[in-house]
Amino acid sequence: MSSCGWLIVSDFYRAGGKRVFDVVASGLLLLATSPVQAAVGVAVALVNGRPVLFGQDRPGRGGEVFRLWKFRSMRAERFPGEPDAARLTSLGRFLRSTSLDELPELWNVFKGDMSLVGPRPLRVSYLGRYTPRQARRHEIRPGITGLAQVSGRNLLTWDERFELDVNYVDTCSLGLDCLIIGRTLLEVAKRTGISADGAATMTPFLGSPGD
Repeated sequence: MSSCGWLIVSDFYRAGGKRVFDVVASGLLLLATSPVQAAVGVAVALVNGRPVLFGQDRPGRGGEVFRLWKFRSMRAERFPGEPDAARLTSLGRFLRSTSLDELPELWNVFKGDMSLVGPRPLRVSYLGRYTPRQARRHEIRPGITGLAQVSGRNLLTWDERFELDVNYVDTCSLGLDCLIIGRTLLEVAKRTGISADGAATMTPFLGSPGD
């Protein structure tokens, strides 16, 4: 195919094909993983207590806020001054290391809040801390996985993650999405990059130096 043809295909994918891919794939995955999700829900209820799902507001495309759902990996009780890492249960560590805690996000994809592949949705409080370039990560729907997640995950610095996010925004294509999904399966199998040093997942983003 000529370069012009590839551009047409890429533009079609970005304009609507990506959403069709997300709806079909997330629908099939919701059906296929329903027994696993039921089993995880029971395990979370027995070990971590109820509710089994943890919901948190996150900014999506254009900064529009939506409610993201995960299986709860921490016990509900919080003692004064207790860090999140201390509330993380052994079951929660297993769910995070295998990414099983993120299975409910398939519903976010099916609804249209998220995409299978895209920049990870972060905290709403970070919106005012981005540089104009970093804020470009919100030009597309956030993803369950993304270029940063298969390039080091939580071991990357924030600046490295955001640069990969913007790179994905500029180069998004069906081929790249399929490559990222394939690499995600390998990363999950290896269980690497789950936590940054001294944090349950990633240290808070306080803004880039010089902002």
